Amino acid sequence: MIEVEVRGDIEYAIRQLKKKLQLDGMKKELKRREFYEKPSMKRRRKQAEAKRKLRKIRYRVYRD
Repeated sequence: MIEVEVRGDIEYAIRQLKKKLQLDGMKKELKRREFYEKPSMKRRRKQAEAKRKLRKIRYRVYRD
């Protein structure tokens, strides 16, 4: 559970909360769940994510 303690400045607390949600991936997840996603599109998205992840790992390995 994500918590932000408010100590005076509410604007600052809201920014902190948004940053924590973004780092946690919850903001992206909520946006993705806003509308129904067909199973075929879900499969295609997952494959693209896997490709990106693999490309990132390969880049790190070859860089070193």
